[in-house]
Amino acid sequence: MRVLVLGGRGFIGRHIVASLLNQGAKIIISSRKADPTSPTYVSVRMQEMTNPADWIKVVASYDVVVNSVGILRERWKETYDAVHRQAPMALAAACKSQGIRLIHISALSLSANAQSRFIRSKLSGEQALLASGADLAIVRPSLLDGEGGFGAQWIRRVARSPIYAVMKTKGVIAPLKVSDLGDAIARLCFMRQLPSNEIELGGNNVISMREYLARLRREYTSYKAYVLEVPVWMVRLSSHILDLLQLTPLSFGHVELMQGYNAPKINLLASLIGRKPAVVGIVEDRQTESKLMPTAID
Repeated sequence: MRVLVLGGRGFIGRHIVASLLNQGAKIIISSRKADPTSPTYVSVRMQEMTNPADWIKVVASYDVVVNSVGILRERWKETYDAVHRQAPMALAAACKSQGIRLIHISALSLSANAQSRFIRSKLSGEQALLASGADLAIVRPSLLDGEGGFGAQWIRRVARSPIYAVMKTKGVIAPLKVSDLGDAIARLCFMRQLPSNEIELGGNNVISMREYLARLRREYTSYKAYVLEVPVWMVRLSSHILDLLQLTPLSFGHVELMQGYNAPKINLLASLIGRKPAVVGIVEDRQTESKLMPTAID
């Protein structure tokens, strides 16, 4: 099995690569800054790969292509539309013409009514892929926890703080370990037939961001933090400022996502990895754990 992992040096991509290697796959990693003399890396700039012809030579020798590329904020020619819609659409067309499977990493709670261009571009990309007719799966994970993630590290720093703020919202998440996501993606690469073109993944429980931060905090200390509930309008304003300054992983798009149901309707994680997902954070009383995720087990 030969697999090309686009974005294989990123937070999600590194764990996909590790899982695939553990299962014996031969991996090539794409990166914007790849050494052209390296036998295990290939240089790919997603914003420049907007036609199927751009992808043919890149993907021709692989059995599966995994796309874990995404941008939090636009910069120079790296636009949301180019990276999240045009390039994946061209990639899907190239994969279809070559009989190659495509696994595309997306996100939960995307909406055409979102004000965030980040969200709308991700949804447009999904729609283009589903219309392509390629052998593909769009994978939508909930919030990810793990080593080396910009957002994951930032959330853990917040959880360790004696005082922190949370947005006052009814939105929920189903946090999962990024290593479990990597195992699930690897399984999809090796399956003869995909279980679905749209796959939603999450951890064991549906909880609020406030409860998630409390669970993470209990990994570091038994002392409870002083939590400030901040109105949505204030967080939205802050996110716009942070977007302008290119600071922190809290973007306007994420503020919109956090207000929704960021948990799978049907969770395929356990059936894909063949075990119960890893627990994220410490739970004090398992008798009072939040709502368990609906699952689909083979």
